[in-house]
Amino acid sequence: MRGPPLKQLPRVAVERTHRHRPGLGLALAWLTLAWLGSGAALAETPSIDAIAAAVVRLKTLINPEGRSVATLGSEREGSGIVIGADGLIVTIGYLMLEAHAAEIITNDDKSVAAEVVGYDHETGFGLLKAASPLNLAPISLGKSSELKENDPVLVASFGGPDMVGTAFVVAKREFAGSWEYLLEDAIFTAPPHPAWSGAALINREGKLVGVGSLIVGDASAGTPGNMFVPIDRLPPIMADLLAEGRVQGPGRPWLGLTTEESDGELRIARVAPAGPAHKAGVQKGDVIVGVDGRRATGLADFYRKVWGLGRAGVVVPLDVLQNNERRRLDLKSIDRMDHLRLKSTF
Repeated sequence: MRGPPLKQLPRVAVERTHRHRPGLGLALAWLTLAWLGSGAALAETPSIDAIAAAVVRLKTLINPEGRSVATLGSEREGSGIVIGADGLIVTIGYLMLEAHAAEIITNDDKSVAAEVVGYDHETGFGLLKAASPLNLAPISLGKSSELKENDPVLVASFGGPDMVGTAFVVAKREFAGSWEYLLEDAIFTAPPHPAWSGAALINREGKLVGVGSLIVGDASAGTPGNMFVPIDRLPPIMADLLAEGRVQGPGRPWLGLTTEESDGELRIARVAPAGPAHKAGVQKGDVIVGVDGRRATGLADFYRKVWGLGRAGVVVPLDVLQNNERRRLDLKSIDRMDHLRLKSTF
């Protein structure tokens, strides 16, 4: 699994036959009818039109000197979700990471400048705020912890009601990303939505329960789908992001590695220039053996061993195979937020 995808990954068509899951088509048809209906039990549930209106198009221009330009590009586009009457928007953070300018475009083609509010690497959330009123009803936050496997959901990206699709929760499990990222409670849905970046995951009550991050080939039992960051991760960090733009206190140790896991082997695919690993002599193609003499049994286990040493700034004794020779390299970790160029310098 590679890092956060943008234009580099192919956009896949949404599979609408649901042949991979018995009963899926029937359940999703029920969900669609329920949302479109006007029964008393659903009187407080927002309509599909209202949900679609609150998911806007987000376009960002990134600081040309930004550390993330090489992997994510200097211009990015995806969805943002209006969660505040004041124009507060949540999205997936890689869309706005190191942005010096941002634009919101509503589904009726109204364009509004946006201010970058905050970003959190550990969750992957990003916040922005419209510079002028959007006059859109926000989507209320739900409880992602209440989602269960087999629950029907809606997935909404920018583009209006036509970009609201039905899906199913097929798994809730751990996800380890190659970019030093780990979620213990990621939400996986199928079939895949073609515009996943920043898309809204909506429960039966019409509330936001996740923000789209990835398209994956194995959401569950070989079924392709999407991975969502659970919205329950946002409220605990919201005050810090609004006040300071980041979560306060030292972050996790960051090494500046992109690591691919295959057949039980952890091979380094990229070393961030000027990052801790680069400075310590780690090279692309090295194989990670373990941390401080303790073998890493997988990507998630590797991260936990690193983070278990302490907070950002701790020295990480990394055991690697380099040119078929086992080596111990001491990496002086940092907080990734301090490595990024979040403020324009031009």
